Amino acid sequence: MTALLDVEGLTLDRAGTRVLDIGALAVEAGAVLALIGPNGSGKTTLLKTLASLLAPASGRIRFRGEPLGPRPDGYRRRVTMVFQAPLLFDASVRSNLESGLRLHGLPAPERAARVGEAAARFGVEHLLDRSARNLSGGEAQRTSLARAFALRPEILFLDEPFAALDPPTREALLDDLARILKETRTTTVLATHDQMEALRLADRIAVLRQGRIVQEGPAQEVFNAPADAFVAEFVGMETILAGRVAATAPGEFQVAAGGRLLVAMGGAEPGAEVRLGIRPEHVTLLRPPGDPGSARNHFPGTVTRIVPRGPFFKVELDCGFPLAAYVTAVSLEELGLALGSPVVASFKATAVHVLRT
Repeated sequence: MTALLDVEGLTLDRAGTRVLDIGALAVEAGAVLALIGPNGSGKTTLLKTLASLLAPASGRIRFRGEPLGPRPDGYRRRVTMVFQAPLLFDASVRSNLESGLRLHGLPAPERAARVGEAAARFGVEHLLDRSARNLSGGEAQRTSLARAFALRPEILFLDEPFAALDPPTREALLDDLARILKETRTTTVLATHDQMEALRLADRIAVLRQGRIVQEGPAQEVFNAPADAFVAEFVGMETILAGRVAATAPGEFQVAAGGRLLVAMGGAEPGAEVRLGIRPEHVTLLRPPGDPGSARNHFPGTVTRIVPRGPFFKVELDCGFPLAAYVTAVSLEELGLALGSPVVASFKATAVHVLRT
């Protein structure tokens, strides 16, 4: 794949404080890159800088291999941005969808064709003659996205576009946008604090912390092989343990933690201090004594806490070390789980990830 947009040595200062310090980042043509991180990590600032809405203090931004100049008007006409709060004119939905096309000087027949296509993609055809003032939040955001796609941008920038929507509306729009991005292969950069949103939409993920990228790579790799404890915690790796390598064997090693031995895949130095991460969805809970099947890690424990997590429940355990697992409501009932319940937790050696210290 070819980098459509890339940056090198990008910095940005605000009130004498450095808020961005990006060594390098590339946005591949046809791919979706998600910028994730906690509030204040620099996601929106980086997004606006990439969209040329903010001027960097130093560094280089290149589009199709050419550096952006101090007045990148041509670049701005080839990209578009959708914000968390839809910015719609006090006019009909049709007029809003046509607005950017008029600015680009497209003739009326082509405007009409693009408006019809974009409205159909986002399911707002029946709203074309309605005033934008009378739209629900979901309808307004669909209109905002349809307006952006009508322009057929070479890069689409999305700044937390679902954050203000109620859960059912958000889910429906997420499904539609994921489908549309796949169909159109629109190069997209998305800023979001929602890990699952990023995982559903993005090919690649960049995790930001205090204005720096601490990990960037394929979405599944970032989620399942986080670089360090900060990334692990942010992407939902609920269990993070400190331990010492107790024994090694070809292709695997054992780590002593909380008086237990955990088996992990890979290599490590005997006696080395390590940190381990385990995703809750990779942990299976069983009634004692439990049959772990092929799982190399198999520990009795006690339920210490049960927390609802959307359609699932997070079950926290004391197995000599703290461990978290996700279960469905059906599994919770079938296993008879409650505070103090005895349970057996099992997980594969491949589920144990060694974190950078």
